[in-house]
Amino acid sequence: MKYLARLSLRYWFAWLALFYGVWLFLVMQGDNLALALEHWSMALAMALGSYAAGSTPMGGGTVGFPVLVLLFDMPASLGRDFSFAVQSIGMVSASLFILCRQQSLAWSMLRGALLGSLLATPAGILLFAPMISELWVKLSFAVLWGSFGIFHLYRLSEITDCEHKGDPQCPTDFRVGLLLGAFAGFCVVSVTGVGVDMLVYAALVLLSRVDLKVAIPTSVVIMAFCSVLGVLVKSLAGDWQPGVFGNWLAAAPVVALGAPLGVFVVSLLGRKPTLLIVALLCVVQLVWTCASERQALSGLGGPLVLLALLLCLLGFEWLRVLGLRRERSRGAAAIGSGAEIKAVAVEESLIPGVK
Repeated sequence: MKYLARLSLRYWFAWLALFYGVWLFLVMQGDNLALALEHWSMALAMALGSYAAGSTPMGGGTVGFPVLVLLFDMPASLGRDFSFAVQSIGMVSASLFILCRQQSLAWSMLRGALLGSLLATPAGILLFAPMISELWVKLSFAVLWGSFGIFHLYRLSEITDCEHKGDPQCPTDFRVGLLLGAFAGFCVVSVTGVGVDMLVYAALVLLSRVDLKVAIPTSVVIMAFCSVLGVLVKSLAGDWQPGVFGNWLAAAPVVALGAPLGVFVVSLLGRKPTLLIVALLCVVQLVWTCASERQALSGLGGPLVLLALLLCLLGFEWLRVLGLRRERSRGAAAIGSGAEIKAVAVEESLIPGVK
C-alpha cells in the first residue's frame, strides 16, 4: 500500500476532468441534452443522495432507489440498475478523494470483501437476481435499510464512541470481509444495487469496534468497487433497464462532486447528525414501502416482512455482542502485555549495572 502515500489530490482533479469531458461529449450527442434536462428531478434528489454516499455507510443508491421506485413509481429493477450506474461515478469519485487524502482504511476486512465480492457479485447478477420478483426486490431493499436505520436510532451513541483504528493484518477481519463480500455480492448487491457497504460497515463498528472515521471510508471504497463491477457485468450482458441512461445523464455530474463533498464536510462537522438523519430516512422509506404495497402484503406478506426485519435486527445485535467480547479480550491482552513489560523492567532494575 506504499504507493497510496504518493497520491495527491491532483489525481482526483484529473479524474474529474476526464469524467466531465466524457459527460459533455455524451450530452452533445443527438437529443441527450434534452434527455438530461428531462430528468432534472433525479439530479436534485441525488444532490442529497451523493452527500449521504460520501458521509455515511449508505451508497447513493440508498436515495436513488426509493426516489425512482417509490416517488416516481418505476420498476425496482430500474432502481437497482440506476444504483449501479450512478454509484460507479459518485462512489468512485469519493473513493479516489479518500485515497488521495490518505485517510485510514480497515485494510484487512476491505481486502477480504473485495475478493469475496469480485467472485460473487457477477454470479449474483447473472444467476440470482433474475429469480427475484420486482416486489421482493423492493421489499428486500426496504427491510435491509429499514433495519439498519432502526438499529442506528437506538445504538447511535455506542457506535459513534468506537475508537479502535483496526488491525491491517488481522486474519479474522479478512475472513469476515471475505464472507460478507461473497454473501452481499451474491444475495444483496445483485438484487438491490447496494448493501455490501452497509454490511461491511456493520461488521467493522459492531464486531471489530472500529472508529467511524475508518469504517465509513472503508464502506465507500467497497461499494465503489461493487458498483463498477455491476456496471461491467450489466454492460457485457446487455441487460440494462430502459430509463437508466437518462437518469444517469442528469445525476452523474452532481454525484461526481457531491459524494467527495460529503467526505470532506463530515470530517469537519462530525458524522452523528448525518447518520441520525439518514437513519430516519431509512425508516421512513420502510414505512412508505409497506404502505404502498399493503395489498400485496395482505395475508402472510406482512408477518414475513416483520420477521425479516426482526432477523436483521437480531443479526446486528449478535454482531454487537461478539464485538463487545472481542473488545474485552483485546483490552485484557493489552493489560497483560503492559503488566509483562512492567515486570521485565522491575527485574532489569534489580540486576547490577542495568538501568
